[in-house]
Amino acid sequence: MKKSHVAALSATAVAAVAMMGFSASNVIGKEPRFVQMTMEQLNPAQKSLGEDVMKISSVGLGGPYNPMMRSPEMGRHMFDLMGYLRLKTSVPLKLNEFAILIIGRQWRSQVEWYAHVPIAMKNGLSKEIIDDLRQKKRPSKMAPDETVVYDFVTELMEKHEVSDATFAATKKLLGEQGVVDLTAVAGTYVAVAALLAVSEEMPPAGKELQFKPSDP
Repeated sequence: MKKSHVAALSATAVAAVAMMGFSASNVIGKEPRFVQMTMEQLNPAQKSLGEDVMKISSVGLGGPYNPMMRSPEMGRHMFDLMGYLRLKTSVPLKLNEFAILIIGRQWRSQVEWYAHVPIAMKNGLSKEIIDDLRQKKRPSKMAPDETVVYDFVTELMEKHEVSDATFAATKKLLGEQGVVDLTAVAGTYVAVAALLAVSEEMPPAGKELQFKPSDP
């Protein structure tokens, strides 16, 4: 991977984690399911993970990291996997972020959507595609590479399988490593969305929610 690409990914990772950490407000009117932890509260098993999180996050241990601290060994493995998927994945960043948004929309994950829309747009995903996706429509103006990723992730998550034609198109676009990396980013952000859902994490106070209770 080119050094410039790694640098760009690193900067994006910091921005993503910052937004995820900032979005630590819980459902209004309820006690938080997981009280927000601070570095001073971490036990020895949690502290190593917390220190590494803080190296890339300027806003603390919010977002998915707060529940991850409750299971520090799992959290360590997940943190390392997310690090690979942010910094070393073979999938181009625009397509990687598109895959994350597809998962975020399927889960109606307010935090994933809030955190990743700006990154996706910065890296070339169009507002038209994002707006269609938010309305749970198949985006009408996708480029060929975006179409491949949309079909792959959607089939995998909705049908729990990928057709031969979609697999072949994805392999042609991304190679065998890319197919595996794309599968991993989709699955990992399902896990992130699940942690956020169980924790009832929400975007910062005052930010408009993109998914209403009546939305599909």
